[in-house]
Amino acid sequence: MSLDKDDIRAAVAGNILTEPQAASLMALADSRRGTRENMDGHDEPFELFRGFNEVFIVIGLVILYAGWMGLTGINTFLSENANLSTLIYGVISVVVTYFLTRYFTLKRRMVAPSIMLVVLMMLSGLQIGASLANLFGFDGASMVALAVSLSTLLLAAFYFVFRIPVTVFFIALGVFVGTGALVVQGGVNTPSFNDFFMLTNSGPYAYITIILGFIGLAIALSFDMSDPHRVTRRASSGFWLHVIAAPAIVNTVALTLFQSGSMVSQFILLAFLAAMAIFAIVIDRRSFLVAGIGYIVAIAIAVLDGNAAIVILILGLGLVFLGAKWEGLRAGIMDALPAFRGKDKLPPWGLTETSL
Repeated sequence: MSLDKDDIRAAVAGNILTEPQAASLMALADSRRGTRENMDGHDEPFELFRGFNEVFIVIGLVILYAGWMGLTGINTFLSENANLSTLIYGVISVVVTYFLTRYFTLKRRMVAPSIMLVVLMMLSGLQIGASLANLFGFDGASMVALAVSLSTLLLAAFYFVFRIPVTVFFIALGVFVGTGALVVQGGVNTPSFNDFFMLTNSGPYAYITIILGFIGLAIALSFDMSDPHRVTRRASSGFWLHVIAAPAIVNTVALTLFQSGSMVSQFILLAFLAAMAIFAIVIDRRSFLVAGIGYIVAIAIAVLDGNAAIVILILGLGLVFLGAKWEGLRAGIMDALPAFRGKDKLPPWGLTETSL
C-alpha cells in the first residue's frame, strides 16, 4: 500500500499532518523515486489531467451534455426562447452535474472531469438564470446580469462543497461580467473591448477591471499565504485567481500607457513591467510575467521597427533563463529584500531539500 499526494493533502485537511511536515514528506517521497532532481518542489502546482482516461471521460461529458441540449431543445443559454421548461431542464442539469461531481471528484479524484463539470455547472446556472429572466420579462443587460449573477452564486456554493480550484476562476469571471452588465443596465453605454482596459476611455469599465483585479489579487494572496508550502487546494485556487487578476491589472495599466504613444509613457510602461516581474518573483507566481510579455514585444516592434527581432530574441533567451534559474534568482532577491509584513508567509525560498 502506498500514499499519493492526494492522501497527504487529505492528511493536512484532517489536521493529521502540518503543511511543513506534508511538504517535507512529499519532497522525501519524490527524492526516493528519483524525481526530486528533475521536478523542483518550488514549482507552481498546475494540473489539467492525469491520464488519457480523464480526457476520454471529458469527451464523453461533452457529448453527453450536447445530446442533452439536443434532446431538450436547448440551443442557446441566453435566448428569448428560455421558459419554464428550460428552467426545469436547467435544474435537472444541476442535479445530475452534482452527483457526477461527487463521483468523479470526491471518489475518483479526477482532475480534467472535475474541471469540465465546473463548466457544465456554470452553463446550467446560466440556463436557469436566463429562464428566470425571461419569465420575469427581463431582456438585454438585465437578462445577462441575472443569469450571470445566479450562475456565479451557484458556482460559489459548488466551490464550498467540492473545493475544485478552477471554480474560483469562473466565479471571478462571473463577478466581472455581472458587474459590467449591471453598469450597462444602469444606463452607461455598452462597452467595446478596449473600454475594459483603457483608463483614458469614457465610462467606468477600465476602473472596474483594475479594481476587481486588485480584489482578486488580494484574495489570491490570502490563499497563497494560508498555504505557503502549496500542499492543499488553496494554493491551486490562488493560482487560478492570479491567472485572471494578473491580466486585469497588467493589461489595464500597460494598454493605457502603450496607447498614449509617447516615449515617456513607454519608459514608464517598461518600469511598470519590471516592477511586475519582481513582484511575480517575490510571490512566486509567473502569471504576472506572462501577462506582460506581449507588451514588451509590442514596444520593441513599435520603437525599434526592423531591429525588433534582436530584442525579441533576447527576451526569449531571458525567459528561458528565468524559467531555468527561477528559484536561484528568487532566493537572491528574497534574501536581499528587508523584512516586511507577510514575508515569512510567502513560499519558502532557497534550494534546500526540505523547502517546498
